[in-house]
Amino acid sequence: MAEAAGLARAFAALGLRRGGVLLVHASLGGTGLRDSEVCGALLDALGPDGTLVVPAFTPENSDTSRAHHRATAGLNDRDRAAFRAAMPPFEPDVTSCLSMGVLAERVRTTPGAVRSGHPQTSFAALGPRAADLLADHHPHCHLGERSPLSRLYAADAQILLLRVGFEACSAFHLAECRSTPLPALRAYRCVIGRKGNWTAYQDAVLDDSDFGAIGAELPGDLLTEQDVAGRPAKLIGMKEAVDHALVIMSGFRR
Repeated sequence: MAEAAGLARAFAALGLRRGGVLLVHASLGGTGLRDSEVCGALLDALGPDGTLVVPAFTPENSDTSRAHHRATAGLNDRDRAAFRAAMPPFEPDVTSCLSMGVLAERVRTTPGAVRSGHPQTSFAALGPRAADLLADHHPHCHLGERSPLSRLYAADAQILLLRVGFEACSAFHLAECRSTPLPALRAYRCVIGRKGNWTAYQDAVLDDSDFGAIGAELPGDLLTEQDVAGRPAKLIGMKEAVDHALVIMSGFRR
């Protein structure tokens, strides 16, 4: 409890807005911090009127993702087909998001949590605004205007990068989608509802390869930073982050 209280004070000192909306990307490996303590500390810092949001992505629920390609690397055609046939479907109330880290999974499994319905890029949230912010996540829109990211932007959310870099900042994908009126599209496939029930759709090509460089160009007055468990924690307003990224992406990509 003392550790959680200390973390809550550290998060408040970093600038978390009490009663606000916070999107967190985190890596707790090697810190000795328990996910339950960090989750509790964030909720304490936000207060009863605040809402905590995390990515609950499931890239492994696909045969078009890098995660799937890694999982099937080296398999022959028959074993690859068997692996694909056995893949479980995405179920919002059941499917884990452990590839997003233990904090995201802690939020997802906490009683009262809400999860958006996208089979590959869902979000999970706790707090009074969770259901509203995560509603109507279009199944053919990963991280664009019909995803929770647009509602988080409108809600003036903050972004906390807890021991991760801007490479993990999913909000930059909203800027990516806004940077061109006609984004390049690609095919995606995933399993929903029941095993073997594959669905295919077209959505924007997502590219996070320049996110670290974009984050490095953020003006210092937009960002607050302090050490948490031996590595920097960074806090920024989502509008500022997305608008900054949009200027850079528009210049690079048009």
